[in-house]
Amino acid sequence: MKHELKYCPRCNGSFECKVGSVVLCQCSTVKLSQEERNFINDKYEDCLCAACMEALRDEYNREKFQLRLKKIGYGF
Repeated sequence: MKHELKYCPRCNGSFECKVGSVVLCQCSTVKLSQEERNFINDKYEDCLCAACMEALRDEYNREKFQLRLKKIGYGF
C-alpha cells in the first residue's frame, strides 16, 4: 500500500502518513492524553510529525505546570 508524503505544518519536515495503516503511522508512537490532543487540535488541523507532536505535548504540560504553580502562589 502506498502512503502519502506529507509536510508537517509546524516544522515543514516531511513524513510518511499511513492513514490506511494508522497503527504503523509515525504518529502512533506518540502517546497523548485527551487534553493533550485537544491542545494540539486547537493549534493545527492537519497531521504533524512525531517530533512536533512530542514538542507540543511537552509545551502543553509545561503550561499546565506553570498554571498549577501560579495557583499555589509560585507564579512566574
